[in-house]
Amino acid sequence: MIRKSTLKKLAKEHGTPLFVVDHEQLRRNYAEFKKYLPRVQAYYAVKANALPEIVKTLFDVGASFDVASMPEFRIVHENIKHMRDRDRQDWIWDKIIYANPIKATETLEELDPYKPLVTYDNYEEIKKIKKHAPHAGLALRIKVPNTGAMVELSSKFGAPPGEAVDLILAAEEAGLMVEGLSFHVGSQTTNFENYVQAINLAANIFKEADERGYKRMFLLDIGGGFPAPYDANVQPFRVLAKKINAELTRLFPREIQILAEPGRFLVATACTLVAKVIGKADRDGKRCYYINDGVYHTFSGVIFDHCKYRLKALKEGPTRICAVFGPTCDALDTVSLAEELPDLDLDDLVYSKNIGAYSHASSTYFNGFPPAQVVHVNQT
Repeated sequence: MIRKSTLKKLAKEHGTPLFVVDHEQLRRNYAEFKKYLPRVQAYYAVKANALPEIVKTLFDVGASFDVASMPEFRIVHENIKHMRDRDRQDWIWDKIIYANPIKATETLEELDPYKPLVTYDNYEEIKKIKKHAPHAGLALRIKVPNTGAMVELSSKFGAPPGEAVDLILAAEEAGLMVEGLSFHVGSQTTNFENYVQAINLAANIFKEADERGYKRMFLLDIGGGFPAPYDANVQPFRVLAKKINAELTRLFPREIQILAEPGRFLVATACTLVAKVIGKADRDGKRCYYINDGVYHTFSGVIFDHCKYRLKALKEGPTRICAVFGPTCDALDTVSLAEELPDLDLDDLVYSKNIGAYSHASSTYFNGFPPAQVVHVNQT
């Protein structure tokens, strides 16, 4: 956690709004993931926060990467400056999975020279991959329970488990190689039984594929959804890891490679937003503060990620329930209607921690207001 004094100093030096990335916390989060899931290779979900500096820090500690667009692919590929071009070309195979099940033909054509690992979940995608990226390896994404996830994904992606082996055999018939399975239990999943059920579904599909003659699968991608500790209601990561490890040990022999796509878990707690009060008013008996960041910018997760970010003040004093609004002229730009804040004056600073995931990554220039400036601390 970055100290208040440090936040105040950075805001004075750089101005606000300010998005502070703590690279030491990134390294701690990755180390925790590997400590409790030692068998699992972490493919950081770049969409959670695509800042190149974050990509480099996670690469340096051993992470691989889950990308879902060519711009994300290029961020990963082009920002590993200390690798030779030849090494970066070879490195794609082990370090990137293109985990968007639906891909434009132009994307497949651009990916093909790298012989990438890509996901799919339907017959039409098999035809596209065969025609436009025949050198790709495939992972079939299956539909699994998303019960209790903050962001549900199963209605958009995932093949029904009952159709899985047919889709695997169809890809083989097209001359493609299906290397394994993938799934996603939903973002910020606090219902850990989702993982248990999903791993069991995947094991059954491996078994059915083997019985029907397909014996070439060697990897399982258990996706993302690993919850960030936004509040005390989120159980410790070690509790989830214990359940996952037990099922993997029971159902998948050691020769099966296990991948995962943590995004929020790695980056959420590594970033803090600092903003200042630009206006105040009393409306219907409630104190209202207006700050220079909002839901069109770093607080975009309030809308798109169904996430609530608590605001605190750098100023001390008795608190009361307040409303907090962003700087734009849109009434949608409401950060919170119930924050405990002291009496604040214009230019006083507020901050929100644990705001690293699906926040700054979705910032816009709506009303002409630019995204928060980014500053990095504890880089090596």
